[in-house]
Parts: sequence; structure tokens; C-alpha cells
Amino acid sequence: MALFNHAPNATRSLRVLARLLGYPDAELRAHLPGLRAALLQEQALPAPRLAELDALIDTLERKAALEAEADYVELFDRGRATSLHLFEHVHGDSRDRGPAMIDLAKTYEQAGMFLGEGEMPDFLPVVLEFTSTQPPRQAREFLAEMAHIFNALFAALQQRSSPYACVLGALLELAGEKASPVEIAAEEPMDAVWQEPVVFDGCSSKGQARPDQPQPIHIVPHAARQARPTHGAQR
Repeated sequence: MALFNHAPNATRSLRVLARLLGYPDAELRAHLPGLRAALLQEQALPAPRLAELDALIDTLERKAALEAEADYVELFDRGRATSLHLFEHVHGDSRDRGPAMIDLAKTYEQAGMFLGEGEMPDFLPVVLEFTSTQPPRQAREFLAEMAHIFNALFAALQQRSSPYACVLGALLELAGEKASPVEIAAEEPMDAVWQEPVVFDGCSSKGQARPDQPQPIHIVPHAARQARPTHGAQR
């Protein structure tokens, strides 16, 4: 059941969530008070979720710098289940991943956004920065396309008792969805052959509502992509 009857204006909240999922270096920690204030000012999220996000910010403020950075690397860079690279969940190491990356980067360029050196288009903070530039309804629809990935990430982070789970819960709520943890299969070693888990079956395939509106990118499982060509958003 959708949590919102209308799409909230969540521009600042999406940017805050993007920042909270970034590497917790000195620059990010210096901006934590401002991130907290932006979330509270916009009020795009329900009070319980705001309280959880506030607790995450408190945790990042309290931790020693090296500890926060080491914990982040261990959580997000040591396994597939918690990877913040969305196409890792959708395509794994298949050859579909390259064309999908190119399509996504072109979508950003059509919106006037260009990736910085070393940035990957499917990195969730980058995706959220782009989403924050879209009108509220299009932003919510775009997030809803990725809800199956968010739910799996949410479950994997909860399984690790990570306070970062609240960020994924917030994204699901902004997508008009309810955070529903799913069963996470035992994770294979990083060098094992990637096999797509059942949790990523299916996603929305809706396109533009009108020709003058941006078309959301369809992030779909590998099996579904075999039946149709890769495509990105168009204006």
C-alpha cells in the first residue's frame, strides 16, 4: 500500500540521503548538522523515519573518523548484498551492465548533469542526486522503479544491524512503498560467479505519462532484458 496519496516535494531530503550514503570523510562529517536541519525543515518523511535518520547522524558524529570510514568500507564494499552500485544487483557481471551504464550516463547528460571523474552512474548517491532534480511525481515514479532493490538492501542492512538501513527505508517511503524486509540468501564470495537472486524479479515498466515528460529509466533483471533492448530516459 502506498504511504502517500501524492508525491511529496523531497528535493532536499533526497540530496541529504545521497550524502548520508556517501563515504564519511571529514567533509561529510562537517556538514552533518546542516543535513539534519534540511531533513527537519523539509518534513518530506514521517516522524519515526526522521528520528532514525537523526540517530544515524548522531552515530556518524560520535564515531572516530577512522572507525566511521572503516565501518563504511566493510559494510558497502565487501559484498554484493549491500553494494550501493545498483546494476550490481540487476546485472551482476553480465555484459548487459556496460550498455546500461552508458544509457544511464546519457540520461544524466540529457538532464544537464555530468559525472565527475571516477563516478559511476549506478552508484546510489549519484542516482539520488539525479532524482532530486526531477519533479515530485517523476521522482517518486523513478524511485518506485528501484523499490525491489531498495527492499533487498534494506533487508541486508537490517540483517547486519546497520543504522544505514533507515536511509533505504526512507527511500522506499519516498517511493510511496512500505519497507518490507525480504529473505536474503547466503552471500557468495566476491570472486564467485554472480547469480541473480529471486528477490530482484520484476519491476515497473511504465513509461512517460505525456510526451513532454521525462521517461524513467527502467532498472530490470537480466532475464527481462533478454526480451527487449536496453533503453534509457528520453525527454
